[in-house]
Amino acid sequence: MKKLTVVLLVLALALTGVFAGGSKEASSSSNKLTVAATPNPHAVLLNLVKDDLAAQGIELEVIEFTDYVVPNEVVEDGTVDANYFQHIPYLESFNKEHNFHLVNAGGIHVEPFALYSSKYSSVDAFPNGATIAIPNDPTNEGRALLLLANAGLITLKDGAGLEATPLDVASNPKGFKFSEIEAATLPRVLSDVDGAIINGNYAIPAGLIATRDGLLVEDANSPYVNVIAVKEGNENNANVQALVKALKSDKVKAYIAENYPNGEVVLVD
Repeated sequence: MKKLTVVLLVLALALTGVFAGGSKEASSSSNKLTVAATPNPHAVLLNLVKDDLAAQGIELEVIEFTDYVVPNEVVEDGTVDANYFQHIPYLESFNKEHNFHLVNAGGIHVEPFALYSSKYSSVDAFPNGATIAIPNDPTNEGRALLLLANAGLITLKDGAGLEATPLDVASNPKGFKFSEIEAATLPRVLSDVDGAIINGNYAIPAGLIATRDGLLVEDANSPYVNVIAVKEGNENNANVQALVKALKSDKVKAYIAENYPNGEVVLVD
């Protein structure tokens, strides 16, 4: 019995060491950088620069997620060092809503946001009362409504801003109905609605290209730059800044030019 107790104690200590090894402190001391990302283009671009960071002695681990919540939670709690999936308005809104402390460590690219339809070839063809699916998270919902407003299809109440909701629609001449849906699901419901306004990182895997398939597309002045996000205080971490630099390299520029030739992904300066 005593022998069994000793074995169990050793096992418990070993397991404690394993979990401690996954902590933020251990990650910092081992020169390993963990980054949470949505698959395309974020994880794709991160994996592209793995060898470049390895040459600098930095081990990059990319952890893929398909939602917009958990990647922020794991950075806030220190499980993961950084994430790459979101734009600045979403980051700011998420911090405010959840009392988080995430900051922008570097802007990387813009993915044009667009209205798509599998039923109509132009917005003018949309019937009165058409149903348009939009993201249900606050900033991307507002972004979708602003896209429609900028095209003159609706107007928004004064002061509605980037976090507008359907309740802020002041005029809607064609009586559009808005279906608020989780962003990742939008490509799958495209055939069930008259149109859907879809984020680039979900449109691209679905074979949709904003500049080719979009009926309405954000212009080049979009404020929605996708960033490397970290917990406040880590934005100047050497490994994080090495990652930001690598993602702006000529290698990444060349990859984007070859693989996203229609402007699906646009690097920022």
